[in-house]
Amino acid sequence: MSSESSDGALARWTQGVIHDDEQRKRLYRALFYIVTVFFLVTTLFPFYWLLVLALTPSRLILGGEWDLPLLRPQGQANWAAFGDVFQQIPFHLYVFNSFVLAIVTTIIVLFIASLAGYVFGRLEFPGRGALMLGILAISYFPPAAFLVPLFDAFTGNAVAVPFLGVELFQAPRLVNTPTAMVLPFSALFLPLAIFILTTFYSQIPDGLEDAARVEGTTRLGALFRVIIPLSAPGVATAAVLTFIAVYNEYFFSSIMALDNQAAQWSPLVGGILSYQSQYTTDFHLMAAASIIGVLPVVILVVVAQERIVSGLTAGALKE
Repeated sequence: MSSESSDGALARWTQGVIHDDEQRKRLYRALFYIVTVFFLVTTLFPFYWLLVLALTPSRLILGGEWDLPLLRPQGQANWAAFGDVFQQIPFHLYVFNSFVLAIVTTIIVLFIASLAGYVFGRLEFPGRGALMLGILAISYFPPAAFLVPLFDAFTGNAVAVPFLGVELFQAPRLVNTPTAMVLPFSALFLPLAIFILTTFYSQIPDGLEDAARVEGTTRLGALFRVIIPLSAPGVATAAVLTFIAVYNEYFFSSIMALDNQAAQWSPLVGGILSYQSQYTTDFHLMAAASIIGVLPVVILVVVAQERIVSGLTAGALKE
């Protein structure tokens, strides 16, 4: 009887949610609060933890004399840590390196992805679906899978291209240069950008492109004058996602910089890890540097959030 009454109560509650607007609104409100609390705990709490670490002197961290109240248990917030970040190492150069690498990679990715997106989205040719599937499959490979061949290629150890016993081409030595970082970044993040732009370009009415071509422009001119401006949310989404991914990347940059001279091109994560030596670790400086390094990306996301949301949602609809 208890099981039947329980099932009956659940059934009545379900019917009430389906047919009663007020009860349905309460359910949606409760779900919203649950999701919001979950987001705050899982996403914002690490930033709060970083702030506490940054404002706590290193001697208290190493001695375990600290806890999680907002600033510190003894009331002396160590705001000087945000200035010491730039005094111990040139941390601003690491932030600048990440910006340069991210901007250059984003430009390369957008240019190539725009051309590829136009071909996949607006032209009919045999094997289009299989080729797109192959491009997307590349994005599922871990970056470490490409490490050995890329390292051999960038160090000049790759096999040369022979023709009639003569080496026509020998791979240049690109290791210890920014090029060895930009090329892998571009290849890794290109498939996602191609997929996003293909989805947007395929939704542009053919009549608009035909009108531009009647006026005398070429396919390339129609792409840059008509299709890309009309697909601005998709282009902005691909650009922001690529920029953020490259800005946070460290795997290839740490391997392709083998000497101290090349280390000057190390990105943001390399700068944060510079506060850790063989015998000591400045936890408060690492936390302060992490907060400073993430602020530009936060500002970028806040400014471009409408473009990102509209790009992701519009790209999911097929008209």
